[in-house]
Amino acid sequence: MTRVAVLDDYQGVARSIVPWPDGLDVTAFTDHAPDEAEVVRRLQGFDVVVAMRERTAFPRSVLERLPDLKLLVTTGPRNAAIDVAAANERGVTVSGTWGIVSNTVELTWALMLAVVRGLPDEVAAVRSGGWQQGLGRDLNGKTLGVLGVGNIGSQVAHIAQAFGMGVIAWSQNLTDERAEGVGAKRVEKEDLFRRADIVTVHLVLSDRTRGLIGRDELALMKPTAFLINTSRGPIVDDDALVDALERKAIAGAGLDAFAVEPLPADHPYRRLPNVVATPHIGYVTEDCYRIFYDQIVEDITAWRGGAPVRVITP
Repeated sequence: MTRVAVLDDYQGVARSIVPWPDGLDVTAFTDHAPDEAEVVRRLQGFDVVVAMRERTAFPRSVLERLPDLKLLVTTGPRNAAIDVAAANERGVTVSGTWGIVSNTVELTWALMLAVVRGLPDEVAAVRSGGWQQGLGRDLNGKTLGVLGVGNIGSQVAHIAQAFGMGVIAWSQNLTDERAEGVGAKRVEKEDLFRRADIVTVHLVLSDRTRGLIGRDELALMKPTAFLINTSRGPIVDDDALVDALERKAIAGAGLDAFAVEPLPADHPYRRLPNVVATPHIGYVTEDCYRIFYDQIVEDITAWRGGAPVRVITP
């Protein structure tokens, strides 16, 4: 039997969403291991580990303490939380999966609409027997600033036009032609933060983008503007954003990604009235999970047959 550990199965679906082939002894962990020591303790004796996106990190310090590990499967085609070079040095194959991005596009707009229309407060009022609570904001005629127009950002930009919004865009290598191709106008970064009524983040986390949105950028935004982040938490300076939200230097934020996940129980994002926060569910849909788990099973089966597929290299 090949022992397989599935980590961070928050919804408890890993063992039921797809059929697992014979010869696999699958253990699913539905809670998050809080530190490296617990990750190492849990995974002793497992041949295969399945990581759901970047929920659990696999740095060299963890991989070196998992002598039985032979295959590490991540959902998605890449995973910044895995030291792939260290895994390869130890003879551990790292395989990925494909997925879909339309779900994250949809959640981006859900957060945008929720925060500009104050939906959490209005829903809470109805549930508690109350009625209208405040004045929402319109999207029509406003300017959307898109940071990054890759697979997700480009779809967000196209949808903005259906809402009657103007779209401006920036990323470090963005060209005028690429921006025009998605219905946007390329501007400089500072100009985007000054002009946008809503700034939405769709950049890949890297050394270049970590902390990209800090005090200086937030200070450029209008007091009526909103920030949406469905990408990666560390792109935004947490302390700077909390300060801006507490001072109402910007109107609000819709957030689905955080520097530390799960979000600490005492984090200000959990209590600030001008924040709509969701628990990193941009990719958490049934259709996407079926793709993930179908390909997880394919990855494990191919590896057991001596011909790994979707191998991730350093």
